[in-house]
Amino acid sequence: MYVCNCNGIREREVRAAIDAGASRPAEIFRHKGCQPQCAKCVCEMRQMIDERREALAYAAE
Repeated sequence: MYVCNCNGIREREVRAAIDAGASRPAEIFRHKGCQPQCAKCVCEMRQMIDERREALAYAAE
């Protein structure tokens, strides 16, 4: 599934960037070597980052 249609960034690529340390949408775009265009995907990227943080916090308990 595409998260960013403008840059063709798929969900698995966003997750890979997050796993590599991206903690903000701007870092995901940098990881992919592109820039946001319409920014409609930024909210979904933030949600994915937050979900990952929550999962890590839960695993640490």
